[in-house]
Amino acid sequence: MRKPLNLGRIVAWVLLVLLLILTIFPFYWMLRTALSNNTQLAGHPNSLLPVETTLGAFKRVLGLSTIEEAQAQGGSGASVNFWLYLRNSLVVATVTTACQVFFSAMAAYAFARLRWPGRDKVFALFLAALMVPPIFTTLPNFVLIKNLGLLNSFAGIILPGAFMTPFAIFFLRQFFLGISRELEEAAMIDGAGHRKIFFGMIIPMSAAPIATLAILTYINSWNDYFWPLLVGQQENVRVLTVALGVFRSQTPQGGPDWAGLMAATLVAALPMIVLFLAFAKRITNSIGFSGIK
Repeated sequence: MRKPLNLGRIVAWVLLVLLLILTIFPFYWMLRTALSNNTQLAGHPNSLLPVETTLGAFKRVLGLSTIEEAQAQGGSGASVNFWLYLRNSLVVATVTTACQVFFSAMAAYAFARLRWPGRDKVFALFLAALMVPPIFTTLPNFVLIKNLGLLNSFAGIILPGAFMTPFAIFFLRQFFLGISRELEEAAMIDGAGHRKIFFGMIIPMSAAPIATLAILTYINSWNDYFWPLLVGQQENVRVLTVALGVFRSQTPQGGPDWAGLMAATLVAALPMIVLFLAFAKRITNSIGFSGIK
């Protein structure tokens, strides 16, 4: 039976729709700009529809148009080696995610399932690290990477986030604590050691939160800008986020190629949007199961 509409429900739905519009509108505006002719954008700044709709910006980003064609549509003529930067982002995000999830899972297992002196104090120290702004560790990390000779290398970009993060350890520890100890004790009676329990029991039972952490880590690594900018300035290791900033600064005609920049941003963000939408329900459920408020 349908509930009768009342003023409170109507107001709630109106606010929900407005909030949804405010959330989606920036993405629509990016798409509108990307589909516009860059030379005509300045003359129609308030148009809600694409100005002289064209796919020229996407062709410029993917390297399918010549410099002359790009400049004829208001592009700067600057080039984006999109496929190289896409490969670099894939390498950095994939390796960072694999390493961080693996090492964080081992650390979370030690905090949740093993008993050793000072365990809770060490874990409290890890939690305290959550309150340290990442910018405070940027300079020490940069000096360390420079002294190791890893500037302008994939290793230099990946290493600071490859081993573990306090959030990842906390996230997995909360789930590991909920696994029945009787199962672990039964496995030990059968002669299983900690390595077999970890890989043969804990990891399979924690597939959902581990997959959630992997997705969140991948998205965060993919979107990272400041650290790759500091460490990976050469083109052979430049990631997409940094490449977009470089593309924005290349304006030989005196004005930014806003259409090309928005097209590049959309293409770069599309894999993450699809990834998040595909696993949004799993992420929400796993965060609820982990006990995070």
